Amino acid sequence: MGRPLSGDLRSRVVEAVKAGLSGREAAERFGVSVASAVRWVAAWRRTGRFAAKPQGGDRRSSRIEAFGPDILAALNAKVDMTLDELAAMLRERYGARFARSTIWRFLDRHAMTVKKNGARSRAGQARRRSAARGVVRHSG
Repeated sequence: MGRPLSGDLRSRVVEAVKAGLSGREAAERFGVSVASAVRWVAAWRRTGRFAAKPQGGDRRSSRIEAFGPDILAALNAKVDMTLDELAAMLRERYGARFARSTIWRFLDRHAMTVKKNGARSRAGQARRRSAARGVVRHSG
């Protein structure tokens, strides 16, 4: 998605329409699409504003955040719970379906990750390595 056109350009198009040009004429005069000019004028007539709406950002995380305390409690009860197990728990208890990626982003927002073990990255005998410690909370 591209950037929104400037507020100055929008105001000139709206002012031109207020001065008597049609939306099509104003669009041609200022080099913008007819659809944009008509949308800006309609927004101005409806609300008195023609500024660009906010773009991007998170619009859907609030859905999983509603189950946040339950997810965190389940992880405290069973630290090595997988994303699939969390998804199954939410589906069984609440009928809420979430993709693994959604659950992962929730955990990432709450600074919960799988702790990497430095001993795992070294070469050595497999029998001397310990099991993963599970999901831990970290800062920053």
